[in-house]
Amino acid sequence: MTAAPEGSGGFGARLTAAMERHGRLCVGLDPHPGMLTTWGLNDDASGLREFGHRVIAATAGRAGVIKPQVAFFERYGVSGMQALAEIQREAREAGLLVIADAKRGDIGSTMAAYAEAWLDPESEFAADALTVTPFLGFGSLAPAVEAAARHGAGLFVLALTSNPEGQQVQLAAREHVTVAEQIVRAVAQADTGREAGQEGLADIGLVVGATTASLAAEHGIDLTAGPMPILAPGYGAQGATAQSLRAGFGAAYPQVLVNASRSILAAGPAPKALAEAVERAAAELR
Repeated sequence: MTAAPEGSGGFGARLTAAMERHGRLCVGLDPHPGMLTTWGLNDDASGLREFGHRVIAATAGRAGVIKPQVAFFERYGVSGMQALAEIQREAREAGLLVIADAKRGDIGSTMAAYAEAWLDPESEFAADALTVTPFLGFGSLAPAVEAAARHGAGLFVLALTSNPEGQQVQLAAREHVTVAEQIVRAVAQADTGREAGQEGLADIGLVVGATTASLAAEHGIDLTAGPMPILAPGYGAQGATAQSLRAGFGAAYPQVLVNASRSILAAGPAPKALAEAVERAAAELR
């Protein structure tokens, strides 16, 4: 069991407060083996823990959100997942919002089990939000939407990702409406328990690649259809800049939470250099 970061209300309210205080930077926690080696850490669970501890120390107070990539912990088996649980708990206790980047997607009781594993505050893997995939049909995510509402948590639904092959599915259209647009519309209608007149971001948001944001406008996809938070990976090492993000997202830019991973992690392992990299990225995105 872990305490939620400071702030109250649902995920959207907590994210709104975090972005107002710290800006729109989300730091990706991606401990792939090459990064561990570069940092002089063991390629095992102890290396994961030390890596996570250093990233959290550099991020807390400088950005409001951290995003562990679950796959880099799963590859170490039970010990890796134990390390992830500890890191997420440490991050939340440090006042950071945690987005578990697990990209879960299934149907019925299986989707419900995934949601409880990641969104229940009593779970060992308790996170503030979870990335999910809607390509079994958006309706398949209903158990996760319900769990998010019950636990005051959030979801980020894949909509328009940066990998080129994703466009084969996401930009496929029926009656001139793309799959991505259908997902955006569904997310806009799925906000959990939002009261009339409530301001700030919704609890259910989108994942739109930082390098593919312009495709939304090109294909008539309205990212401002609701107050949906938009998680945008791809800033820095993958080529997106602060300027291109503003241009690509246009009117939706105030909703965007920008993830940076390699461009920040490459500054480590020295704590001072890592903290300075977080500060630079946060300043560029303000």
